Amino acid sequence: MLRTIQFLLVILLSVAITGCNNSPGGAEQKSEPKPAAAIEKFTLKKDTLETRMTIPGELIAYQQVDLYAKVTGFVKELKVDIGTKVKPGQVLMTLEAPEMMSQLSAAQSRLKSQEALYTASQANYNRLVETSKTPGTISQSDLEQAEAKKNSDNANLEAARANFREVNDIRDYLVIRAPFDGTITARNVNIGAYVGPSGKGSELPVLTLQQQSRLRLVISVPESYSANLRQGDEVNFKVRSRPSENFKAKLVRLSGALDSRLRSQRAEADVENADGRFLAGTVADVMTTLRSSPSAYVVPKSALVNSAEGVYVIRVVDGKAQRVNVKKGLESNDLVEVNGELAEDDVLLSKASEEIKEGQALQ
Repeated sequence: MLRTIQFLLVILLSVAITGCNNSPGGAEQKSEPKPAAAIEKFTLKKDTLETRMTIPGELIAYQQVDLYAKVTGFVKELKVDIGTKVKPGQVLMTLEAPEMMSQLSAAQSRLKSQEALYTASQANYNRLVETSKTPGTISQSDLEQAEAKKNSDNANLEAARANFREVNDIRDYLVIRAPFDGTITARNVNIGAYVGPSGKGSELPVLTLQQQSRLRLVISVPESYSANLRQGDEVNFKVRSRPSENFKAKLVRLSGALDSRLRSQRAEADVENADGRFLAGTVADVMTTLRSSPSAYVVPKSALVNSAEGVYVIRVVDGKAQRVNVKKGLESNDLVEVNGELAEDDVLLSKASEEIKEGQALQ
């Protein structure tokens, strides 16, 4: 009985082993090798890339000035108000300062006194000169003293004239005039108010004047794109007050330097506003076209690898992979501008990946 059971076990084990060896997933079955994936390449060329960028901007007054009183005094007349349109030289405000009129009268009196003294000393000197023509009548010493007195009185007269002009000029500061044509946008005083220079009677400007017939469209271009912006480039902009309209302008001024806080370059375009359709301070959405330099290298985005080691492309050199670190520039659709140690006609991989190692042979 024991031998019969052992015989049956041997037969069952043999059948099981034979079945495993003939199964489709058995250890003896070998899969066919997959063909190697084709590596796509392209030749590097220089090209010009264009992309559109939208950045916020602001419409500001072409000229703006905060007007303060040059001298302390009281507001006597206020000839303008908020919204008043003025011309250059127009009187905006007059002040009164009684002590200044006293100073002017005193300066005028000193001037007349010095004129009288000089007239007398000059007449005395002239008489002595005529008398000295007769030998022995006037000593040389008396003649020299008379001349010195005349010159001294003349110097005092010039000083009195200068003092009178100074006080008279200061009196002119009692009248505040418009330096250019524009619109009064702020008024911080009333008749009878005590005003003066900033910190000496006026913390706020008495008036604010803006030239709004022409506005400046101001934008701040980020540092990475500032090199692609050029004077004369056309920009399109929209404002919230006229959402359905599109306006155009040309960049006429570039600061040529980066703002230390924003790390951006200031650019300005002039916008005509004679009809007053825009208000100073309006926020605008500015669309501009940025162009790369004609000597820039342009590659497909798939040729770039962004890894922890940096951004690079893979160049084919003698059938082997060579990583070249690059910096990205402008991007447009599936293309991107790159800068690095590259040369025209270099052969690069169209689809690069981190799996391709440095020096790896490429089929």
